[in-house]
Amino acid sequence: MDAQVTVVAEDVQVAAKARRRTYTAEYKRRILKEADACTTPGAVGALLRREGLYSSHLVVWRRARGRGELAGLAPKQRGRKPAPVDARDRKITELERQLAAMTWRAQRAEALVDAQKNLAALLDRPGATARS
Repeated sequence: MDAQVTVVAEDVQVAAKARRRTYTAEYKRRILKEADACTTPGAVGALLRREGLYSSHLVVWRRARGRGELAGLAPKQRGRKPAPVDARDRKITELERQLAAMTWRAQRAEALVDAQKNLAALLDRPGATARS
């Protein structure tokens, strides 16, 4: 048994990152309407293959339609929900920013006063003392 396997390198195009498919509410309604209109055996399967869908899509969309959730037929935002910002937290952040700005201004003013005192001491002005 001398069988040789020949491997041919094909140009395979792969997407950089897979994206989750999202469907509009109108598309979902149209597919549900078409699926409900299917009467012959295998017609729903053909519809799903044609559209590239799974039967679980129909199940989830039918349940949402049965509950009367129009929002359930729209694509849902995935991930963590943003936490509402408390007004007190906003106020604390603003006050901390103001405190930092005022502290910087006070340090700058203190440095200017020290420079003026040192200049007065160098020029031998009476009443001026230099700080070291």
